[in-house]
Amino acid sequence: MSSTTTTKRRPRRSRASNALTLAMALMLGYALLPLVWLFMASTKDTASLMNSFGLWFGHGFHLFGNIADVLSYDHGIYLRWFGNTLLYAVVGAGGAAFIATAAGYGLAKYRFRGRTALAATVLGAIAIPGTALAVPTYLLFSKAGIVDTPWAVLLPSLVSPFGVYLMRVYAAEAVPDSMLEAARIDGAGELRTFFTVSLRLLAPGFVTVLLFALVATWNNYFLPLIVLSDPKWFPLTVGLNQWNSLATGAAGSGATTTDFYPLVVTGSLLAIVPLVVAFLFLQRYWQSGLSAGSVKE
Repeated sequence: MSSTTTTKRRPRRSRASNALTLAMALMLGYALLPLVWLFMASTKDTASLMNSFGLWFGHGFHLFGNIADVLSYDHGIYLRWFGNTLLYAVVGAGGAAFIATAAGYGLAKYRFRGRTALAATVLGAIAIPGTALAVPTYLLFSKAGIVDTPWAVLLPSLVSPFGVYLMRVYAAEAVPDSMLEAARIDGAGELRTFFTVSLRLLAPGFVTVLLFALVATWNNYFLPLIVLSDPKWFPLTVGLNQWNSLATGAAGSGATTTDFYPLVVTGSLLAIVPLVVAFLFLQRYWQSGLSAGSVKE
């Protein structure tokens, strides 16, 4: 009786497993399809880009020539934009992750007056879209005299309400109160306890917030578009959109040149490479930290 029941259950589990595998394959294909198109488009010249099938190679392989054109156009302005984006992402995302970790840890492990109200304020700030704050931010920065400078992009990037909320929840479970008490008994101060004990336990959460902040800062478009007017401080998002405007004739010059399309698609392909590298590099710390944190003594 038991073996018969087990035999009946196995086909059901097998069908469910196959359905889940198929669903995952479809979602993976949906996610990778734009990347495949972007790579294929980057290997084509203007004529092939306009006339060939989007998901296959055109006449000739022009990827390296397109990359050379991207890096050399306008005295290498793309490299300047790339460096700006790297600066905004590293400083902004790193600062946001550290501030969120420290703030979330403080909200989770310290009792002080107004803690609940402060946590509720942070939670409410998550619901406010960034676009709603763009114009007030511009007016504030204009009075402070930092419009059209890197600070106008960096300072808002350091604020991550979602990161604070995430780290508050994570710190409450990942850092045992008994370990903090033991460190205090041994004579460690609060800062030393945070940097030598708590921060190691919070590493998986820190990397998670860092990845979220890195993607958000790297893809940031609307705020830099408002607060920056000098092309030398543009990030890749604004710079590539400027090239796209030149290709479509929307930049006000009246001249439409489709030669910019290979520059736009190849520049976009190069722009996503650092994010892929960052995910591949950081995920091992993320996974190892989660595995270590899953073992409770």
